[in-house]
Amino acid sequence: MIKVEKLTFDYPNKRALDNISFEIEPQTITALVGPNGAGKTTLLRTLAALDTPLSGKMFIDNYDVLRFPKQVHRLCSFLPDFYGLYDSLTVAQCLTFTGLSYHLESKALELRISTVLEKLNLSEYRNSLAGHLSRGLRQRLAIAQAIVYQPKVLFLDEPASGLDPEARMQLSTLLRNLRAEGMTLIVSSHILSELEDYSTHMMMIKNGKLIKHCALDISTEQEKSNNYLKISLTALDDAILKALSAFKNLTLKSTEKLSVIVRFDGNVDAQHQLLKDLIAHNIPVCGIQAIKPSMAEVYLDASYDTSDKK
Repeated sequence: MIKVEKLTFDYPNKRALDNISFEIEPQTITALVGPNGAGKTTLLRTLAALDTPLSGKMFIDNYDVLRFPKQVHRLCSFLPDFYGLYDSLTVAQCLTFTGLSYHLESKALELRISTVLEKLNLSEYRNSLAGHLSRGLRQRLAIAQAIVYQPKVLFLDEPASGLDPEARMQLSTLLRNLRAEGMTLIVSSHILSELEDYSTHMMMIKNGKLIKHCALDISTEQEKSNNYLKISLTALDDAILKALSAFKNLTLKSTEKLSVIVRFDGNVDAQHQLLKDLIAHNIPVCGIQAIKPSMAEVYLDASYDTSDKK
């Protein structure tokens, strides 16, 4: 669905994106994460054909983003962290304006508006002025505008900023539903716990460089290296922790009463050898279980790995 090759973007005196390449599969939700100033918003705007990079190639649904920006605008929708609503228009008028801008026919547009209003629980506000809506309702209206013309790809920049807990839960449900309907999404946010609720993949950038791009589903990741394991023990003390720390392919993450969570640099086959090695070193292990790490753990590990390489 999305393919990026050696993308570089420069601002005056700053390189915002530094030779990054990746591919994103259709019908996925990618969490775009990284510290402030990492290049997240620049990446979204460049993918949406709103900014032009210094070099590199981008393809969305096989369209060259740089050669066919108008087609990309029809395929994609970009929702920035400010909503840009017309406060003097009603909710229905905002959607009508957007739909007509994308040349939707009047009859089809009216049906589409009703469908979108119902999807976002905005039907009762159909005739309310956008300027009179709460922040949560304005955010829902902004998303309604972004999807009323049925794009295949949706880019969102900090969509949960300023929302109350209930509105954030509704946003998570909405994004999962959009993916289920076939949409591909990239969501930039600093709220990792909420991204984890609906994201299928994580992409981390730092100083304009792609640091990590991975699936978040353990069924996919467990065949690869750097798995998280829960090692259950019949006893646990400082001596056992010291013995575990001596294994070069293990990184201790946390401890519980009779178990430890570790990051293991090895695939599934290597886990069998690990069990044998633990027993051979008289570590009282009674089981090993692969577990799904939280997005925060994946993010922090990637950050530490980057720092270690400097």
